[in-house]
Amino acid sequence: MTTDEVLAGVGPRLRQMRKEREVTLAALSEATGISVSTLSRLESGLRKPSLELLLPIARAHQVALDELVGAPPADDPRVRSKPIVMGGRTLWPLTRQPGGLQAYKVLEPQRRQEPDPRTHEGYEWLYVLSGKLRLVLGEHDVVLTAGEAAEFDTRVPHWFGSTGEGPVEFLSLFGPQGERMHVRARPKRS
Repeated sequence: MTTDEVLAGVGPRLRQMRKEREVTLAALSEATGISVSTLSRLESGLRKPSLELLLPIARAHQVALDELVGAPPADDPRVRSKPIVMGGRTLWPLTRQPGGLQAYKVLEPQRRQEPDPRTHEGYEWLYVLSGKLRLVLGEHDVVLTAGEAAEFDTRVPHWFGSTGEGPVEFLSLFGPQGERMHVRARPKRS
């Protein structure tokens, strides 16, 4: 990977990291002392990243600088990511590069929640490793068990979480541009 390619990936990585942590530009600006406009230009690629900008951002997100830069360790294909706790869920990023297809291992604790379906651009694929995952998709309300998969266009109102009967562990693949995974879950026969 060339230096220009690494630098080109910094902006999208910064935006993704900030959004995953549910931090606004204003809050990050306050934590780093960097203006909102400079942070916005960094994220959009209109401003070239520098150490004086990246160090306070890394400190604010409590990550190593190489995590912001995204330079992979030489000759090591393993993805070494730290878990992210978001909305009570623990997510382990399984992909390094921002943008494009993103993969996560997710642990949803046992809890009962009222579904709050949302929509956004993209396409999602879910695969249940253990437990039961409730998926509300449009007019459908289904429970997926270990070994079952679902895929859907995220422009359809959707929500997924624990059934309340125990924790659920699943894989999530998300393509913000609508990439499809082409794996279909088979319906259970009664």
